[in-house]
This record gives sequence, C-alpha cells and structure tokens, in this order.
Amino acid sequence: MTLEIITADVLAPIRHGFFTRRGGASSGVYSGLNCGGGSDDQNDAVEINRNRVADALGLSSRDLVTVHQVHSPDVVEVSGPLEGARPRADALVTATPGVALAILTADCGPVLFADHEAGVIGAAHAGWQGALDGVLEATIEAMEHLGADREDITAVVGPTISQAAYEVGPEFVERFFDESPENGRFFAGGTGDRAQFDLPGYCLYRLRAAGVDHAEWTRHCTYSDADRFYSYRRSVHLREADYGRLISAIRL
Repeated sequence: MTLEIITADVLAPIRHGFFTRRGGASSGVYSGLNCGGGSDDQNDAVEINRNRVADALGLSSRDLVTVHQVHSPDVVEVSGPLEGARPRADALVTATPGVALAILTADCGPVLFADHEAGVIGAAHAGWQGALDGVLEATIEAMEHLGADREDITAVVGPTISQAAYEVGPEFVERFFDESPENGRFFAGGTGDRAQFDLPGYCLYRLRAAGVDHAEWTRHCTYSDADRFYSYRRSVHLREADYGRLISAIRL
C-alpha cells in the first residue's frame, strides 16, 4: 500500500505532509506507518517507516529531524541533522534547505508553519498542555528570530482529536478558565460533570491571537477514523497495550 499524505494548499509549494497510518511496515496495533520510536513497536519497522517518509520528502532519514517531545513550550532551532540524544522540546524551526522538521502525534495537534517570503518553516506538537503553556507562540517567536514576520506566517493544524471525541473532567476545564474565562467557548456540555474540549479550535484561536493571519485545520479527527489515524484515547478505550504515532513534516 502506498503512503497517504494529507497536504494543505496554503503551505504549497513548500514540501510537507500530514502522513496517515497507511502504507507502513508495522503490524498488530501499530499496523501501518508507525513512526514512534518511543512505542514498543519493532525498531526495524519504525526505521522502515521513517525511511519511507523521508523518501516521500526527497530526503534521507538522517535529514528527518525530530525531538524528544515532553508537552512543553520549548522550541529548537535546527540548521542540520541533530547529533546525539534528541533535545527535549515540542517544536522545531529552520531556515535551512534540505532539512525536514517532523513531529509525532496520536490525538494532539500537529501544526506546520511557513513564511514563504522569508524562507522559514516550523513544526509544533500542540497537545492541550503545550498549547495552554504557549508552544505555538514560542514557535512563532523562534521563526521571527530566523527572519520570519508573523503577519506572513501560515499555520495549518493537521489531524487531531475533535471536540466530539474529547471528553474531559472538571479539573481540566478549571485550568483553562483560570487562564482566561474566555476559554469557555472551547467547551461544550457533556454527560454529568464532563465536558467536550475543542483542541483544534483552541489551537486556531491561539495562532490568530498571536498575529497569524492565516491559520486553518485540515478537519480530520484522529479518534473517529481508525483506518487512517492512530489515537491514544481510542487505544485506551479499546484497552490496547500500546498505540502508534503519526508523523507530520515540512521541509524547504
């Protein structure tokens, strides 16, 4: 099976892709294109999958740069392949051609950025905690450090868990209300004391409030489409032992 790559016209002609799980070498609960080295999948299968992604972007796997994601607002400036242990961070930026910035997700929001005029790109892993703590704004600031102008930046949120599938408890809601009462717009009523959180909507709000004029979501829900996407929450509900990780990448 060939790879399935979701792209956004607003990022073109910069090469990029939100890769689905289709077309990979992994099997079992990881069946497909699992690119998560932190999973319990076979290392050889993950390596094959990463090689296929790099090849689709016209690069070697060495040029496919990832970080050790920790749900933080931390950003790494990249000028080439990273040597040694991967830095602990949740976003990457570069102005160097021939390097692909890649992040892994399984319900969290993968966000790809581009300033076409300045030739600066970024990629961020935006779960609820990272988004609340400012990873998207930090990515924009890091891009500006490389010469980007936030008014010229385009940002696209890729496949992520949708509001209909994202049930949360009152403590979760309270954290967002503590940050701003206006965050109530991102919650809908659920069963009992539960609520439904709009992660992609919240990411878009943070991006636009930061001065990104064009920000959009691909409108793919990871939880509800098991054939195309991995989902941490779905794996928990199905009581599976582990879950695969989707990869999203962008290169100059």
